[in-house]
Amino acid sequence: MKSTKVTFSNKENHTISAKLELPIDNKPKAYAIFAHCFTCSKNLSAAVNISRALAQHGFGVLRFDFTGLGESEGEFSDTNFTTNTTDLIAAYTFLETNYEAPALVIGHSLGGAAVLSAAHNFEAAKGIVTIGSPYDPAHLKKLFKIKSELIENEGEATVNIGGRPFKIKKQLIDDLEEVSKDESINKLNKSLLIFHSPQDQVVDISNAKEIYLAARHPKSFISLDKADHLLSDKFDSTYVGNTIAAWAERYVEAEATNELNTDLQAVVMTGEQGYTTEIKAAGHSLIADEPESVGGLNLGPNPYDLLISSLGACTSMTLRMYADRKNIDLKEVKVHLKHEKVHSADCSSCETKPGSIDQIERYIELTGNLSEEEKAKLLEIADKCPVHRTLHNEIVVKTSLM
Repeated sequence: MKSTKVTFSNKENHTISAKLELPIDNKPKAYAIFAHCFTCSKNLSAAVNISRALAQHGFGVLRFDFTGLGESEGEFSDTNFTTNTTDLIAAYTFLETNYEAPALVIGHSLGGAAVLSAAHNFEAAKGIVTIGSPYDPAHLKKLFKIKSELIENEGEATVNIGGRPFKIKKQLIDDLEEVSKDESINKLNKSLLIFHSPQDQVVDISNAKEIYLAARHPKSFISLDKADHLLSDKFDSTYVGNTIAAWAERYVEAEATNELNTDLQAVVMTGEQGYTTEIKAAGHSLIADEPESVGGLNLGPNPYDLLISSLGACTSMTLRMYADRKNIDLKEVKVHLKHEKVHSADCSSCETKPGSIDQIERYIELTGNLSEEEKAKLLEIADKCPVHRTLHNEIVVKTSLM
């Protein structure tokens, strides 16, 4: 995927900092906006993981810092729920003007409440998604309860939120109380997907129920069981991104011209940033990547993982075919594999010059009513799988430019 830093101006003419995540081929089938939670930023792990998961499925995703947060200009203490909605509208306008009007608008926590409130401005949007969002934006006042009297009397106070100090002014609380929630949700007129965790300790799951009841169909709810409010576990946030992509297929039409195609057996493409690589083999899509420890995003197996997986797949298929043909009661085959570099001196069966060599360890697990003779024969047949033979044969790779 490609991540590009972009900026745009909001209603107050502040520069808003954003990141645009694009698919490997830079040709999104649709665009989306991601609005982060209160006092968070576009670089929150959940925002990054959800955006990248969507990009992996072909979406272009704009995630941005609200005014006064992250790298965006302005004073946070002068912002409120209304300015959040105007920032969202500015983000929508930026995409519409420079790329394409977003088909999806996604909001996390208070960002979700802002999305619901501003949704009537997103004419081209097909779907709205909320994640752990409050039904009533005034729910946010609970965070300031301990300082409410001071804010009321002095007009402002410093409040600790998520371990960081933020100046909160009375205008923010006044603005929250004026927000109309029922009307905006009831008149959404767009497909709605609601995510919420039953274990959310910040925004109770009862808020999801209120949003769902206030909205009209089409609407869907997905429980994020065991997830925390910030989706701090990568599994949870990636799951949300993948699920949004699947849900959106019903509402977003993708052009076939954006697909990775070839007249040969396979085509592989790596973009200009990172190692995430898209593979199309015999019409099937795969992703390869490198671990985070070497600069990758770990979104898929690395090339050697794919290589030994090919050997394992060929081995198990070959044993299945042989067992079927010989009426052997083979219920299941599991092939465990490991690749590493070893010194040739440590390989008793190798005929090679001194130095390091590639070694693949293959362990075959057979399940079924098998005799010792049948097991021995299956082990022998494993070495006859086509990929095994290819790896042992002399291989010629011819390379040229297209």
